Amino acid sequence: MSKHEPLGPLSKGFLAADMFGYQGILTDEESETVAVVRRFLEDEVAPRANEFWEKAESPVHLLPRLADLGIVGLEYEFDGREPARKVFTGWLGMEFSRVDPSTGTMFTVHSGLAMSSIAILGSDEQKERWLPAMRRMEKIGAFGLSEPHGGSDVAGGMETTARLDGDHWVLNGSKRWIGNATFADLIIVYAKDEADGEVKGFVLEKGDDGFAEGFRAEKIERKYSLRAVENADLYFEDCRVPAANKLEHANSFADTAKVLSLTRGGVAWGAVGVMIGAFEKAVAYAQEREQFGAPIASFQLISDLIARMAGNITACLGMALRVSQLQDSGVRHDEHAALSKSYTTTRLREVVGWAREIMGGNGIVLDYDVIRYFTDAEALYSYEGTSQMNNLIVGRGVTGYSAFV
Repeated sequence: MSKHEPLGPLSKGFLAADMFGYQGILTDEESETVAVVRRFLEDEVAPRANEFWEKAESPVHLLPRLADLGIVGLEYEFDGREPARKVFTGWLGMEFSRVDPSTGTMFTVHSGLAMSSIAILGSDEQKERWLPAMRRMEKIGAFGLSEPHGGSDVAGGMETTARLDGDHWVLNGSKRWIGNATFADLIIVYAKDEADGEVKGFVLEKGDDGFAEGFRAEKIERKYSLRAVENADLYFEDCRVPAANKLEHANSFADTAKVLSLTRGGVAWGAVGVMIGAFEKAVAYAQEREQFGAPIASFQLISDLIARMAGNITACLGMALRVSQLQDSGVRHDEHAALSKSYTTTRLREVVGWAREIMGGNGIVLDYDVIRYFTDAEALYSYEGTSQMNNLIVGRGVTGYSAFV
């Protein structure tokens, strides 16, 4: 069989998996930052990603280093600088997931869901009180919305309640799947106001003596996707939160949805990153692994799988990028983010499966990385709205009819 020089990056600094050269849409300055972040992830995160995944511990030692990269909270205006383009911040999220989806999720829960809750729904005073320290990663954020009995229907079925009592709100109930909560300093908690039945947002703040009495967080054990994300169950028993910690503009689930709408498109970028990570490992393996006297990359069935993976990556990368462009131009709608989330995570399942298939038995051994991508893909497929729920949003956008029950 003939040997052909593999297709390399279209330009210096491009990923080989970026076969259509989408990175060229970034500015020179953005590409320079991408290169710095990529090098950090490959040098500092990749060597220990499997170790932290196996131990089910978040690499919290990286948090100060991530702050030093200057990429925290780029989505928001601060210190006189304009918010970064979603195309750029999305690409950075993809770079994280390409190396380690758990580290990427740890970062985006803080910089995305938690910080955006304050940036979008907080008062000017609240933004100034919390966001600077969060940008420096001196205070780490978590985001508490999902509940033990409420995922997709949490909007109408939220069981965690809030009651105003003088100069405090009293919270009762529980939350589930809350990333970063075991080590967070600030936890954004959404609860239903007993007075008007509307969902309100609160910032639970850790003090010198820990969090307020009546609150506890318990790490979820025996989890086999995104193991290096420390998800927790949260419990509130007459937990008192100062009235000043109620997010000023978080007064209904429609307000909460503004945060989810902005971050849901980021899941598509994460899905593409996981695809590229698994693809790169599978291609390198196929080039080195020999069977019947030849590298398996020279076999037709392997080439077919690699081509399918490359097709999914290229299509999904284009979709993620286009949704970010629409968001940057101010014309993105809910169905755009929903379609990108649903489609890319579905294609993600295919890619990680094909990557594992190429590796045969070695594909289930952590030393080869792909099994980590394989299992982590399941969390991306489910969080920030299941594929089916996002498809209902798409259907409503296309037909004008809502199929929600």
